[in-house]
Amino acid sequence: MPLEVIENITRVEADNRERKASAEAKAKQIVADAQRDGLALLQQTRAAAADRGRELLRQAEARAAARGDEIGREAQAEAERLRREAEKRLDTAADLIVGRVVKD
Repeated sequence: MPLEVIENITRVEADNRERKASAEAKAKQIVADAQRDGLALLQQTRAAAADRGRELLRQAEARAAARGDEIGREAQAEAERLRREAEKRLDTAADLIVGRVVKD
């Protein structure tokens, strides 16, 4: 083989090795970028989910507090109604007790 052909083959092989190394480096960089972007997106999604969870919890607590207040008002109204009914019957009950004590 002439020397020119051998030099040409050597040069082509060196070029191929350089292109292969460059392609491998680019592929590694693409993978690294994709992993970095994926992790950033995952963190962003987790943060958004945590924010949404906190907001849902805040809304649920607000609804629970409002319902608790409503139940408290209803209980107070019922207690007042029962107290008024008891007061209405107090005289009758006192007369009944006095009547039994006096009869005995």
